[in-house]
Amino acid sequence: MTTTPLQWGILTTGHIARKFATDLRSSRTGRLVAVGSRRETDAVAFAREFGDVRAHGSYEALLADPDVQAVYIGTPHPWHAPWAIAAARAGKHVLCEKPLALNLADAQRMIAAAREHGVLLMEAFMYRLHPQTRKIVELVRARCVGELRLIRASFNFAIDFDPAHRLFDKALGGGAILDVGCYPMSFARLIAGQGNAEGFANPTTVLGAGRIHPTAQTDEFATAVATFPDGVLAELSCGTTVLDDQSAQIHGTLGWIDVSNPFLPGQGGRDEVIWLHRRGSATPEKIAITGLPHGLYTYEADAVAEAVARGATEVPAMTWADTLGNIAALDAWRRAVGTRYEGE
Repeated sequence: MTTTPLQWGILTTGHIARKFATDLRSSRTGRLVAVGSRRETDAVAFAREFGDVRAHGSYEALLADPDVQAVYIGTPHPWHAPWAIAAARAGKHVLCEKPLALNLADAQRMIAAAREHGVLLMEAFMYRLHPQTRKIVELVRARCVGELRLIRASFNFAIDFDPAHRLFDKALGGGAILDVGCYPMSFARLIAGQGNAEGFANPTTVLGAGRIHPTAQTDEFATAVATFPDGVLAELSCGTTVLDDQSAQIHGTLGWIDVSNPFLPGQGGRDEVIWLHRRGSATPEKIAITGLPHGLYTYEADAVAEAVARGATEVPAMTWADTLGNIAALDAWRRAVGTRYEGE
């Protein structure tokens, strides 16, 4: 555990940045000292909301702030790579929103920059650090469902079409696969890998289908079937224009696990429940995740600070190899569906 709080700067002032700043207040290891925005008025308003925070009217000024030791990057996807690389060159540790990059090539450049400058870089899959996820992993490792056979995971929600919205704007990295499909893929890879030393597995094949919005030309919903070593299958879905469905099920030879809220657990301090269905039992076992002391985003902030305190450049729960495997799988899913971004 760190004794001196890690001093954070937040690069951008959007919705997720505000969630991170809110949960950072309950961190045992970090504190917010600065925020940067392309518009100074936005930075000033954000700083005023969170108190005793320095406001910078540009991202460059934030990275030049000597008090900032680590930056949280919450920009739209296409700007993850350039600003993470700039942060690494400035000697700042980086927690970057998922997906780490638009594609595998950009992610590799970001990791190379972190390695060259000796700074930590982590993809911000906050659910990976949450106690609910740790419990699910524990159940799978304990073979409570027997031999793993099938993983189902979905992250869908519905919004009205708006060509200017980042989810539909191709120039902003719009599309369901990158924005929310990354979660089911990450979850499936995590669960499929619990029998190996890495703690994740990469699919050997990814087959996908989806609907490309006729105006935006971004994927608005998509499905995938991923095949993993040992014959494990995953059925995945994501969407931004379909009814809400955010859930996961893990099936094995001796039972199955039902997770009603796999990707956004514990928001607002709420309790969560996992249901374990054992073969031969008429009643599922209720496993409650209660009394959580922190907000969802606090866990990833603390994980970064603890790794930095050890002199590490990677967080064990979200390694560079894990991130690269997920982005490679997303690349394959997008290729199957037909989503491409400028320069690819």
